[in-house]
Amino acid sequence: MQKALNELVERLQKAYQDRLVSVILYGSAAADDHDSRFSDLNVLCIVSEITPRELACAEEIFRWWREQGNASPLLLTEEELNSSTGCFAIEFNDIKRQHRVLMGKDVVTPLVLDNSHYRAQVEHDLRAKLLRLRQKACGMMSDSDLLRRLLLDSVSTFCVLFRHALVLHGLPAPANKRDVIQSARQHFGIEAIAFEQLLDVREQRIKPRELDPRSILNSCLQSVSAVIASVGRLERQGNPE
Repeated sequence: MQKALNELVERLQKAYQDRLVSVILYGSAAADDHDSRFSDLNVLCIVSEITPRELACAEEIFRWWREQGNASPLLLTEEELNSSTGCFAIEFNDIKRQHRVLMGKDVVTPLVLDNSHYRAQVEHDLRAKLLRLRQKACGMMSDSDLLRRLLLDSVSTFCVLFRHALVLHGLPAPANKRDVIQSARQHFGIEAIAFEQLLDVREQRIKPRELDPRSILNSCLQSVSAVIASVGRLERQGNPE
C-alpha cells in the first residue's frame, strides 16, 4: 500500500510541480482499518488552481491509479475545500476525523465544518443506500453467491452511516467497524449479528458459504430502517409542530 501511495505522490509532484499544495490519504487506510479486497485507497489532491491544463495533467495519473483498483483522487483547490463542507458534511467529517498527510500542507486539520445540513445528508444517504440494496437484491435472490457479495460490499458503507447517526445523537463515534455496530445495537436496537457475520467473512474468520444471505439481508434491511427512523426523529424534535 505505501509503495503505491509513494508512487502516486511522485507522479503528482512531477505533473503539477509547485501547483501541488498537498496530497492527503483518508478513509479506512488512514485509520489502519483497510482491507484491499473490499476497499480502495482514498486520496485528496489539493492544487492551486483547476483549469483544463490541470485536468490534462491528471489524465494519465488517474488512469494508472484506477488500474490499481482505486477510485480517482478528489481534485480540489484549497478554496473549494473550505467552501464545500456544508454540501458534503459526511465526507468532510470523515476526512477530518481520519486522514494522513502524504505530501505538503495539512489543509484538513484546520478545516471548519459546516454541519447545517448534516442530519439531512445522513438520512438521505441511509435511505439511498437502503433503496439501492433493495434494487440490487431483487436481481440476485436466486443466486446466493451474488447476494453474499452484495452484502459484503455494503457493510462498510452501513458502518460509516451508522457512525454518523451516532454522532448526530451526541454519542461517541468509534473508528472500528465492530465497535460501531455494537454502539448501534445499544442505541438503535439493531440486530448486530448479521453485520458481525459479514465482518467475520471479510476478516476471513468464517467462510462465505457459512452465511445465509437471505437471512442476513432481512436483518440488514430491518436494521437500516431502524436507524433511519431514529435519525428522522431528530428532525421532528428540532422542528416541533
